[in-house]
Amino acid sequence: MKQKYVLFALLSLLFSSGNAQSNYTVSAIPFQPFSGSLAALSTSDDLYSGVINLPFSFDFYGVSYNQMVISTNGYIDFRTSYANSNSPWSFNQTIPNVSFPVKNSILGCYEDLYNNANVGSLTYGSYGTAPYRKFVVYFNNQPHFSCTTATSSFQMILSETSNTIDVQILNRQLCSTWNGGNAVVGLINSDGGTAIAAPGRNTGNWTASQEAWRFYRPNYYTNYSFVRCDDDTDGVQVFDLSVVENDLSGNFIYYETLNDIQMNTPILNSLTFSNTTNPQTIYAVGSGAVRPIVLSVIDCSLDADADGVATANEDANNDTNLANDDTDFDGLPNYLDNDDDGDLILTNVEYVFNKNVATLLDTDNDGIPNYLDNDDDGDQVLTFMEDYNHDGNPANDDTNTNGIADFLETAVALGVKPVTIADSAIQVYPNPTSDMITIQNTSTSTITSIEIYSINGAQVRSIHPSEASTTLSVTDLQSGVYFVKVVMDNQVGNYKFIKN
Repeated sequence: MKQKYVLFALLSLLFSSGNAQSNYTVSAIPFQPFSGSLAALSTSDDLYSGVINLPFSFDFYGVSYNQMVISTNGYIDFRTSYANSNSPWSFNQTIPNVSFPVKNSILGCYEDLYNNANVGSLTYGSYGTAPYRKFVVYFNNQPHFSCTTATSSFQMILSETSNTIDVQILNRQLCSTWNGGNAVVGLINSDGGTAIAAPGRNTGNWTASQEAWRFYRPNYYTNYSFVRCDDDTDGVQVFDLSVVENDLSGNFIYYETLNDIQMNTPILNSLTFSNTTNPQTIYAVGSGAVRPIVLSVIDCSLDADADGVATANEDANNDTNLANDDTDFDGLPNYLDNDDDGDLILTNVEYVFNKNVATLLDTDNDGIPNYLDNDDDGDQVLTFMEDYNHDGNPANDDTNTNGIADFLETAVALGVKPVTIADSAIQVYPNPTSDMITIQNTSTSTITSIEIYSINGAQVRSIHPSEASTTLSVTDLQSGVYFVKVVMDNQVGNYKFIKN
């Protein structure tokens, strides 16, 4: 009787805590707008479209949607009851705000647009192959109300399976004489109380060109995901469940169904378990908890992220699970990420072979190929920070005009010496964090300075600590990826953390 009670308690815990979290974060990504044919929509002033069916279910703030409407003022709205009605154009509140006039929406570049003269176009459609399709909404050359010579061009891209949202801003000009020139890029939930804006892109009179942002949810999937290549396209594969134990740092007993847990009928051979459906959810029991394990088999002949790296080659740790390889810790596994190291250089640009040599390009010879290395030249300046002309693309920066991009040349490092602190000397924790971050110096040397940078290179903290352990509040920082730069004995160390 006691055993059945314990199992019941575990199952109750599973169902009471199984909802995926819905807090978004945002990071800069390489500028790579969609190019292709899409269906046209009317661009009448201040108008919602009719109801548009999505080609796949899309999870937004924890709710799954199959339909949406598009506002001609630059956003996607999941409130389909507003179809074919007038959409708001006037606002001055920053988000989040329960008084914001738009709710439950993806704000690609929300502003008062006016294209009654059909100068630009508004199009939408999907591309790709399931389960990795993308849905695109493209505002092209849309004039602003009252300033018809000022225009905006941007795209909203929704991804199947990962439920990420990309905003690609081709160009946003300023109309300061109308509505305060206000525009906002971000997400807002159904009551306006929860929202997130791209850095520097909350409500205000800003301009932008060739920049891109990704909205995603770290640790979104509460279930552990185990994704394998399908060797013979039959949807069945052998799974070594010890991979799960390595990732979750525990010892588990595995069950095929919840009923099997109640009947205490475990999987007998967890090292060679074959799935019977695709996907299939099994259950790991251990340490007083039940953990759903989702086993999936995919066709690895598809390059799901179109980054030029064969899907089968994106198992960076070679443990057979594609879902646990996330080189840049952005919450998106490498096989679904077209910038695997988060350095703002597209993987298909970095994933090239040395001329006449069958090895991947590794500029700094550190054993990490460039497409997985966020400091390609080993100069201790992260690649994304070598965007010296601040256009969002480090690949076109050549400060000394010698024909070599700065991110590939140690001679251009803005005075930072190419000497690195030993990995064991500095510890940055907890990671991820929501309120405090600690920088622990375990060496006998003294830290000279600590600087924290956002993903787009903006410095958000700078201190000169006097203690070996320094704890900083990050509660005021937006969710996203940040870099900690530590200087000690004329040496430099760069560390990454995620703010939830």
